[in-house]
Amino acid sequence: MHQDLTDDEHEYPDIRRNPLHEVTMTSYILGILLGIFVGLFPQIRFKNFNLFIIALSLFHFLEYYITAKYNPLKVHSESFLLNNGKSYMAAHSFAILECLIESLLFPNLKTFSYSRATKLCTILGCLLVILGQYTRTIAMHTAGHSFSHIVKTKKESDHVLVKTGIYSWSRHPSYLGFFWWAIGTQLLLLNPISLVIFISVLWKFFNDRIRVEEKYLIEFFGTEYIDYKSKVGVGIPLVY
Repeated sequence: MHQDLTDDEHEYPDIRRNPLHEVTMTSYILGILLGIFVGLFPQIRFKNFNLFIIALSLFHFLEYYITAKYNPLKVHSESFLLNNGKSYMAAHSFAILECLIESLLFPNLKTFSYSRATKLCTILGCLLVILGQYTRTIAMHTAGHSFSHIVKTKKESDHVLVKTGIYSWSRHPSYLGFFWWAIGTQLLLLNPISLVIFISVLWKFFNDRIRVEEKYLIEFFGTEYIDYKSKVGVGIPLVY
C-alpha cells in the first residue's frame, strides 16, 4: 500500500496543492471572460480591447494547462499566474485604465482606420502576442519536468539542461515569449504610456531574474551551462 502511494505521487500532482473547486472555478471564469469578449466583438468599437482580453484569458489558462499536461508534478492552483505579484496586477490595471481614458478623451486614436500608424501598431501587436504566446508555450512543453514558474535554488533529480528545440536558439524562451507577448498587448491597445512602462519594467525584471537564475544553473551544470551560454543568446534586447 505504501509503495502504491509513492508511485501515485510520482505520476500525479499533489491534490492538496490543487483544490479542484479553485482550479475549476478559475478555468470557468477565464472561459466566460473569453466567451463574452468573443461575443461582443461585433458590438465594441475598439475591437483591439476585445483581442487584448481574449489574449489575456488564453495566456493564463495555458499557463495552468501546459504545466498540468507536461509537468504535472509541479502544477498547483497558482500555476494560472493570476496572482503574479502586485506589480503585475498594477501594470495590467494601469494599461486597462489608460486604454479606457484615451478611448474617452481621444476616441479616434483608438480606431484601426485612424492612421497608418494605428494599423501598423495593431498588426505588429497581434503578431507579437501570437508569436510570444507560441514561444512561451513551446518552451514550457519542451522543458517538461525541468520547467518551473519559480527559480530553483536546488537541483532536483529530474532537472536536466534542455538545449534542444526552441532552447537551441534561446536560453530562456519562456521569458522571451512573455516579454514580447506583454509588449504586444500594449501595441494592440495603442497605449503609448503603458508601452514605455512595460518595456522598462519587463526588461529590468527579466534581466535581474536571468542573472539570478543563471548563477544557480552554473552551480547545477557547471561548464556545460557556461559553454551553452557562450553559444546561445536570450533574444531580449541587451540581455546577455
